[in-house]
Amino acid sequence: MTEYDPGADGWIPMDDNPMPAGIGVPWRRRRRDGWCYGLLTRADHANPAGAVHGGVLTVFADHVLGCYVEAAADGAPNVTIQLNTHFLAAVDPGAFLELRGEVTRATGSMVFVRGIISVGERDVSAVDGIWRVFRGR
Repeated sequence: MTEYDPGADGWIPMDDNPMPAGIGVPWRRRRRDGWCYGLLTRADHANPAGAVHGGVLTVFADHVLGCYVEAAADGAPNVTIQLNTHFLAAVDPGAFLELRGEVTRATGSMVFVRGIISVGERDVSAVDGIWRVFRGR
């Protein structure tokens, strides 16, 4: 099996923003209505059942939903205070995940976001959360 090359499809690696725990480097690609983010899964992301571990999907969602929050907060520091993950389908290692997200509400100190993680045309997870923004005093 030939490994998927995100760069060949216009994805840009976010080398300056790797995910924690060595999970990998996220990718991003401009869409007409904003950015979407991707992750190439690996064999070592698998759980004992052979599917990509739900924790990998959750870390990916937490990390890149934070990118939407950072943009909405004009770069202000922020932290996740709630993250909900709904697993819809299993993911095979080697699949390329894509997250399309949006900010649903932003206040002075909170940003609410949601997104869908998909593999190709198949939705595999729905995520939403709340981030706390730390503005300068």
